Amino acid sequence: MKKTFLSFALLTLLCGSVSAQVSNVNPRPQTVKTDGKLFPAPKQWKISTSYALAKSYAVDALDELGVARAKGGRADYRITLGVVGEKGMAKYEKLVPNHAEGYYLSVEPKGAVVVGRDERGLYYGVQTLREMMAKGQMEICTVQDWPDVAYRGAIEGFYGRPWSHEHRLRQLDFYGHNKLNVYIYGPKDDPYHRQHWRDPYPEKEANQLRELVDRAHARGVNFYWAIHPGGDIRWTTEDRDNLVNKLEKMYGLGIRSFAVFFDDIAGEGARGEKQAELLNYVDSVFVKKHGDIAPLLLCPTIYNRAWSGNGDQYLNALGRSLNPGIEVMWTGNSVVHTIDKESMDWINARIKRKAYIWLNFPVNDFVRDHILLGPTYGNGLDIANDVSGFVSNPMQYAESSKIALYSIADYTWNMKFYDWATSWDRALNDLLPGDAAALRVFASYNEDLGPNGHGFRRDESRDLKPLCDRIAQGDASAVSDLRVACQELGTACDLLLNNKENKWLIEELRPWLVQGKLVAQYGETVCDAAQTKAENPQSLQSFPQLYRQVLSLQKQMYDNEVNPALLHEYQTGTKLGTLRLLPAIQRVLADATKAYNAAHGTHYEAVTQYSPFTIESTVPQLAQQPISTYGGEVKIAPSNEVVTWPAGSQFTVRGDRPFTLRGMDFNFGQTGAAAAFLLECQMPDGTWREISLLHYKENDPVIHTGNELGGLRVKAFRLTNKSGREQQLYFRHFKFVKD
Repeated sequence: MKKTFLSFALLTLLCGSVSAQVSNVNPRPQTVKTDGKLFPAPKQWKISTSYALAKSYAVDALDELGVARAKGGRADYRITLGVVGEKGMAKYEKLVPNHAEGYYLSVEPKGAVVVGRDERGLYYGVQTLREMMAKGQMEICTVQDWPDVAYRGAIEGFYGRPWSHEHRLRQLDFYGHNKLNVYIYGPKDDPYHRQHWRDPYPEKEANQLRELVDRAHARGVNFYWAIHPGGDIRWTTEDRDNLVNKLEKMYGLGIRSFAVFFDDIAGEGARGEKQAELLNYVDSVFVKKHGDIAPLLLCPTIYNRAWSGNGDQYLNALGRSLNPGIEVMWTGNSVVHTIDKESMDWINARIKRKAYIWLNFPVNDFVRDHILLGPTYGNGLDIANDVSGFVSNPMQYAESSKIALYSIADYTWNMKFYDWATSWDRALNDLLPGDAAALRVFASYNEDLGPNGHGFRRDESRDLKPLCDRIAQGDASAVSDLRVACQELGTACDLLLNNKENKWLIEELRPWLVQGKLVAQYGETVCDAAQTKAENPQSLQSFPQLYRQVLSLQKQMYDNEVNPALLHEYQTGTKLGTLRLLPAIQRVLADATKAYNAAHGTHYEAVTQYSPFTIESTVPQLAQQPISTYGGEVKIAPSNEVVTWPAGSQFTVRGDRPFTLRGMDFNFGQTGAAAAFLLECQMPDGTWREISLLHYKENDPVIHTGNELGGLRVKAFRLTNKSGREQQLYFRHFKFVKD
């Protein structure tokens, strides 16, 4: 007798465990009927479908089942495929959920039936069948399934190195397998998306876009191409036509979904009423003219609640002025924030439509020294009816981003029963099944973002919390357990560094894996120093020698963190384990050093980390900027958003000891900005000395220092907004050279 369950989550709850076949499916289906009986997957199958569907991408997806299609239709196992409304499908119509992209799937030992509410629903039913067959056995069951959110997927909208063409193709395959139906192409560093938005793509790039569009169609994905004209747009008929002409060229490449971005800009392009006029014009003369284009997407300049100020004039104006069919993107209560019911009610009331969510996770372009491999949680489970779409902004690391995107697919499909912890575990196993245990250990130390300008933090290393609590309470027996945890991290890093299963993933993780080995060795050495019984200070197992090794490892960790030979492009450092593991190690080191000093009358310092420079700032957006040193060059990480620098506010860089400056330059994205700022250097005697600032060329935004800086020995330097008024600028580049 079959049992009926309301949802996959309830199935898990009632049965305690789920057969391997249904549990392979992501996202989790809405309803499943099963008694758990399995039978061997067929070695061949034959297809029964209409002539109209024979060449559909949904039917082509059967070739991914891993089972051969019988030649001439001779096979015992029949797979019946159809779409509601087709001849012969009437008997299944009431079984198919009345939702767009919904499907009905029945699996029996003699055959399977997949019927979609539409073509994409049929494709998704085939994907569920594919995942159920992955282990060589099939489960007798019926599935009725549909998505909670209409538009689900990812937006390549990060700052940094755009994904490669190969990575984009792999992403689209991944989206199809996980029932994500949106990919928005909007890489900030694509010049034809942003700076040169008026110009057509060169032939090579245009051909690659055509290939991406074709792959997206074959995977049931809406390929959105986004244009970002706000940096230099002129509100003229000429530029309006330039934009439409560019969209027409993209239409010619096969693209049928479009977005217009006005995010992260200031000045003329940020005028909301002009943005609305332009979007309405595009909607009227381009979208509606063709008739086969998806609803137009707008990313507004004020795309989060924190930027709306005391009034809502901009957002209310968009709500009143924009044509009803235009979607408005939204990141939540701030630039980086999870989404809940209250925040959706707030924005929807203003824009007079359901917001299209742009979730800035797992994007790491504002914490480039971290890679974010943790679970996706914190978004409301009750907002499915409040959003028109929900897309994730991933990292420049395409393969690593799949951990979060797997769960985004799970969350947006069956929101009410989304379980972030089990979804994360399944994501890790899906990405690296042969080394999932090692990946889980490593990923658990790469969850939190550390202090950052957006104030967005994540929990990390949850399994380590009881151990950290014991260490904080002074439990000496916890040191041995901490050493085991460090050994486990080191082992995981070694296994992953030698993994050949997913070369794309391992290459992305490599800097953090190498650093993880050092962190593990550092932790083991600290624990050894805390537990050593060696009395001879010359013994390599004595505290003095282990202490020297600890200092050496601290320096190696710092050097490794900023070594350009190991870093990816745009990566500013390599941090992991910063929330729990490293603080626990530092606590053990401090306690061990204090105890040794007390017992031996020594004066070893409890040095917990090596960092030659620190930043102090009364400009909130710059107070947490990462700073890195390699050789004689020191760089401060750029900021992606417009920086508001109040009058009189300062930005200070301080060394741990006096240093000699050889040069400095920085770019605030504005010509003539040097006149608004005062640069001062603090001399070794504590006095401050002014240094002149200048632009080499009138139209060059890069700011240089006067000749008096070269060879100057200083303790610190600071920049002050001396203009008497607030400055809105970009923090695009800041570098100085020192001896």
